[in-house]
Amino acid sequence: MDTISQVLQYLITGLTTGSIYALIAVGYVTIYNVTGVINFAQGEFTMLGALLCVSFVQSGVPLVFSIILAIVLTACFGFFMERTTVYPVRNANFVTLIIITIGVSIVLRGAGLLIWGNTPLSLPPFSDSSPVMILGAVLIPQSIWVFATLVLLLGMLYLFFEKTVLGTALKACVINPKAAQLMGINTRSMSAFAFTVSAAVGAVAGIVVTPITGAIYDMGLLLGLKGFMAMVIGGMNNISGAVFAGFLIGVIEAFSGGYISTSYSDAISFAFLLLVLFISPNGMMSKATGKRV
Repeated sequence: MDTISQVLQYLITGLTTGSIYALIAVGYVTIYNVTGVINFAQGEFTMLGALLCVSFVQSGVPLVFSIILAIVLTACFGFFMERTTVYPVRNANFVTLIIITIGVSIVLRGAGLLIWGNTPLSLPPFSDSSPVMILGAVLIPQSIWVFATLVLLLGMLYLFFEKTVLGTALKACVINPKAAQLMGINTRSMSAFAFTVSAAVGAVAGIVVTPITGAIYDMGLLLGLKGFMAMVIGGMNNISGAVFAGFLIGVIEAFSGGYISTSYSDAISFAFLLLVLFISPNGMMSKATGKRV
């Protein structure tokens, strides 16, 4: 493989991985913008969606319906989690809420191990699995599905926030929760809705990546961590910044793994996080936002 093909291959790999990080980061930002809570169970939403989809497919349910069922059930769990663990202690301090989400994450990983075991599971590709050659680099069709899913979800979120009454109400809660309450908006319901949407986005991320990487009970741990890094680097309240940072982390890992060693790719991405925080503590594209509702 010549230099151009090699660089292009690393770029394709990095953008594919970065798309998953970006999807997970979107879930983080959605919850943080509305509630002020950093949900460290976001990665487990990814695991839950992926393994539920695998289970449905293995039970004979068509792939399309399996995907829909897995997303819906994961979204319902996100709602259930907010109502049972976050909402009852909504006035607790920031650290307490973080510890609660970490606890939920640990419980979900344990449940995943008990239900699905520690053997990686997979899904069939969503379309023809024949690779596409681009200047000597290999692009698998499932990577195109990953890119397309990210673009579609971002487009849907944009239309939702900009063109719907519910989306406008959610934005109002982000900008000024007190004023939103005075206008008759139920900010507590918006909190549950944010967790529901975030869980659905996490499930989608897990499902689209499973044909490439497989799914296992602890897959959400590292994916969630990388999504959180993307959120912090891009700006904790900025979806577009988190998406850009997700791509950036994926590309950094791909090139560092290719030219240095895969053993150091995680360390290099964390070093980049520290560098960004040293230069810009609020992230590269942070912006003002309201307080927790």
